[in-house]
Amino acid sequence: MLQSHSLEPLVTIIRQQQEIIERLTRKGKVEEYVLKVKLLSEKAQLPQYAHKGDAGLDLFATEDAVIQAGESALIPTGISIQLPPETEAQIRPRSGLAFKHQVTVLNSPGTIDQGYRGEIGVILINHGKSPFKVWVGMKIAQMVIKPVLSVKVKNVEELDETDRGVGGFGSTGI
Repeated sequence: MLQSHSLEPLVTIIRQQQEIIERLTRKGKVEEYVLKVKLLSEKAQLPQYAHKGDAGLDLFATEDAVIQAGESALIPTGISIQLPPETEAQIRPRSGLAFKHQVTVLNSPGTIDQGYRGEIGVILINHGKSPFKVWVGMKIAQMVIKPVLSVKVKNVEELDETDRGVGGFGSTGI
């Protein structure tokens, strides 16, 4: 049986989710979210969806670079952004670069917080055996905009027990 104090965090999260849903469905219409983008160089391009319905906006390099095998590099995009309220941007790898060249985003997903206004840089790592060439205008990553829930942090002596318990890192098998 659940105790009422153990439901407080769940109730808070449900209320936050309900508020987000209400904003999204006001009068039966989805509220339009706007991503404001500042181009920081003449080589910069606006992020763009490749296809209707895509989750990720393509990000483009603004400098040429060569990433040696086993090394990483910070690739500039030449943009800074202003996210809609209560959102974050996640920087994710492009599947084609990963599959064809073994190049991926090192800190995947990279998180851009709502208040950050600096240039977006993408840390690419070359897991391949050959140098990888990045050129100006190359699609180097995807940016996915996601809602963020804020939580209260509470210090407790004990956590509720679950079937899983402390099992992790392969505890359910391979």
